[in-house]
Amino acid sequence: MSYSGVMSRKNEIMKKAVGIDYDKFEEKGISFDYDEMMHRTGYNLQEIIESQKETSIGDTPILELKNITKLARKFAPKGKGARIFVKDEASNPSGSYKARRAATSVYHAKKNGYKGVIAATSGNYGAAVASQAAMLGLKCIIVQECYDSRGVGQPEIVEKARKCEAYGAEVLQLTVGPELFYTFLKLLEETGYFNASLYTPFGIAGIETLGYEIAMQFRELEGRDPDVVVATNAGGGNLTGTARGLIKAGAEDAKVVGASVNLKGLHMASDTQFNKKSFTTGHTGFGIPFATWPDRSDVPRSAARPLRYMDRYVTVNQGEVFYMTEALAQLEGIERGPAGNTSLAAAFSLAQELDEDKIIVVQETEYTGAGKHIQPQLSFAKENGVKIEIGDPSDEVPGENIILPKDPSYIKVKDLDLNKIRKSYIKNCIKNNQDVKISDEDLEFLAKDTKTNVEFVREILLELNNE
Repeated sequence: MSYSGVMSRKNEIMKKAVGIDYDKFEEKGISFDYDEMMHRTGYNLQEIIESQKETSIGDTPILELKNITKLARKFAPKGKGARIFVKDEASNPSGSYKARRAATSVYHAKKNGYKGVIAATSGNYGAAVASQAAMLGLKCIIVQECYDSRGVGQPEIVEKARKCEAYGAEVLQLTVGPELFYTFLKLLEETGYFNASLYTPFGIAGIETLGYEIAMQFRELEGRDPDVVVATNAGGGNLTGTARGLIKAGAEDAKVVGASVNLKGLHMASDTQFNKKSFTTGHTGFGIPFATWPDRSDVPRSAARPLRYMDRYVTVNQGEVFYMTEALAQLEGIERGPAGNTSLAAAFSLAQELDEDKIIVVQETEYTGAGKHIQPQLSFAKENGVKIEIGDPSDEVPGENIILPKDPSYIKVKDLDLNKIRKSYIKNCIKNNQDVKISDEDLEFLAKDTKTNVEFVREILLELNNE
């Protein structure tokens, strides 16, 4: 049970805990059969919708943010200012869209005779898994990366632990570092529980219902599909599942935009920087690494592959998200947590680029609570040496200050270079398959995995060879 011993058995442990033989999808080179892997969940979209209904998940309302739309139009050029809507996922049992993600995993675990489920997560997903396990009568263990070496816990993560325990889960709280994955593997092996990973096909398939619902509801409400859907992006599952659901609904013309909080310069595995961030998910510390190498996750092949579906990737700053969180409460009477409001801050800026007759949708909200509120987060930031200022958020330096915009005109998205991210992904594919001769099948796979074409992939490979 040493660290090296457990880590050497990780593939064997994972295969047993997920019930998927990932080797069956592997091909000779870089590529693997992603579509077949997703198909092997054994459930079609309608079956997932029906199973989620059994635990009161889904069919969440669409809310039009009329006052925030009016505010955006005040700062938009004449004729611009798209209508802004949100899909209110906070009405799911555990308070976030991750109830969908957990539902399919826990349902599958129950159906296949597992006695319990385990998830490694510091956020809403833990509460979602615990809630679903309680409904289906399964044991649940949640492993959290919660504290720095001083024993100081991030308020939002500490709150999530209480929420998980309220649902009857056992919660293991760890300090930041490599012990998280080791502890997770050890528990899977010792208990024989199901690995309710964020990155299995079950987790992603569960979110497809969200994208599908958005299309169906807008056809009923407005007689058409939305023009733009904005998804908070971290590990990529939220965006991947939503986009796949839109496609299954036939809403292929809806543009999918990923939005992350800019935490450039902060290292997610750094003990000293762990409590310098005010956002535990939906930030570039996850969004960029997982986009450029999805298979860094806790399963051999991640089903969350955001570059396959992303049309644009933007960032907003911490201060802008806090501002929009307060605006949502005070202008619309809707109090929600920071993850969905990352997309709302982005949508507020993006709406000003679009014509007034266009529709932009923030595809999820999350509940808010004691550890998620603006004031405890800002107070915690101050306690950790982060300055709170009012001014231009573009001057914000993550870990040093949080700048609240002095007026809404300062809320502006920053575009990330998708082609640069795609190049990094292809570079990582080469790095992790150094002895592989790239085949035509690999080229086709890389083109699909980056939402480009074979010519683009060839150009990047030539550039990498020259480097």
